[in-house]
Amino acid sequence: MGDAAVRTDAELVAAAAGGSEAAFRELYRAYARPVYWLAHGLVGNPADAEDVMQETFLAAWRKIPGLELAGESLLPWLVTICRFQSANRVRRQQRDRRVSAGAFEDDLAARVDVEDQVIGLALVERVIAELGTLSPLDQDIFRLCAAEGYAYQAAAEQLGVSHAVVRNRLSRIRTRLRAVVEPEGP
Repeated sequence: MGDAAVRTDAELVAAAAGGSEAAFRELYRAYARPVYWLAHGLVGNPADAEDVMQETFLAAWRKIPGLELAGESLLPWLVTICRFQSANRVRRQQRDRRVSAGAFEDDLAARVDVEDQVIGLALVERVIAELGTLSPLDQDIFRLCAAEGYAYQAAAEQLGVSHAVVRNRLSRIRTRLRAVVEPEGP
């Protein structure tokens, strides 16, 4: 079935650590969107988010030879790199703004809402933790449909399951994730 063609993150990481650009490209395709949207939430604009995403994958390419994958997914490691890259970019922008316009320091502080960034980061961490509790098949379905934009039928063919399996499991996954992202009661 289609499972033989699907390589796990651990297999891809091992191949990329050995210098396989194709394996790293596959990891990039799998995780570029989630990393971009995390970066966008942290830095606040599309251009900087794109730069942070690229910097994240560049750092990952450099560090992957020494990586020992702790779980089944590379995403938590990439999220950590993305958070550091985003923080570096925000600090660099703040420093550049202070240097170029020292009189506007108060204005800069008003633009950077640390509370929103912390809340957004906490939400991302809760979603990633919830995704980590999913079965491997559910993680693959979520990655293909939500992160990579596959249609249900294309994902079903890729995974060797029926369209109904993909549709029903994705519906359950979305319900679980909605419970994680809905604001907590007063």
